[in-house]
This record gives sequence, structure tokens and C-alpha cells, in this order.
Amino acid sequence: MEKTLAIIKPDAVQAGYTGEIIKRIEEDGLIIRAMRMEHLDRKRAEGFYYVHRQKSFFNELINFMTSGPCVLLVLSAYNVINRWRNLMGPTDPKSGHPDTIRRAMGTNIERNAVHGSDSKDSAVYEVNYFFKGTEIFER
Repeated sequence: MEKTLAIIKPDAVQAGYTGEIIKRIEEDGLIIRAMRMEHLDRKRAEGFYYVHRQKSFFNELINFMTSGPCVLLVLSAYNVINRWRNLMGPTDPKSGHPDTIRRAMGTNIERNAVHGSDSKDSAVYEVNYFFKGTEIFER
């Protein structure tokens, strides 16, 4: 079983979508191994998104991710990275299937409700960035 990081972003938290997103995660058979709400400060957000630091959208991304609390989760299941990415839908909500989280709850490509690791290497880094091993529960 692999693990991945999921983030319910500030736009979705503020809009009241947290419960619906968690419901969809569980209905898809993904197991929540860790979860907490956190209001990221600038340093924490910049550290997490460091791979994008040279891109034109970096400051806007950091401003958005520090605009309010988000919900951080560790998900686990067979093929969880791909399953979570399919449940989220494409980065641009307009191009996703109506049943995806981003299409249903995202506003635009910048405010798209959720984040998910894009590879096994990213998942390891991202999970460890936000959670200590003792905070992740194995059933």
C-alpha cells in the first residue's frame, strides 16, 4: 500500500467543502492515515512549493496557500497516488469530468480546491514535509 499527501486548499475550506471532500475520499476506498487543519505561514508554504520558486505564478500561489487554513491529509490504498489524482481531476477544473472534486468545487486553475502528490517520490517528500511518522496511523 502506498501513501500520498492530499491538501484541501483554503478556497475549499472557506467554501465549506471539507466534509464533502472527505466523504468522497472515503467513498472511493482511500484510507485517511493522518489529518489536521493548519494555516500555513509564508515560510512553510514556500518550503513546500520550492520546486515552483522560479515560475511566474509562485508568489500568487504562496499568497493563496497562506490566505486561510487548509486541511492536510495522508491517504493510503493500493495505487493511491493515481486514484487520488483521478478523484481530484485535472488542475484546470473546467477541463475535468463533472464528477471530479476540482470540477465540482474548484473555481479556476489557481483556486482548484485540492492538491495531490504527482509521483511516488513527491508523495514521500510531501508526506514527510507535513507529518512525522508517529502522526501517521497504520491500522
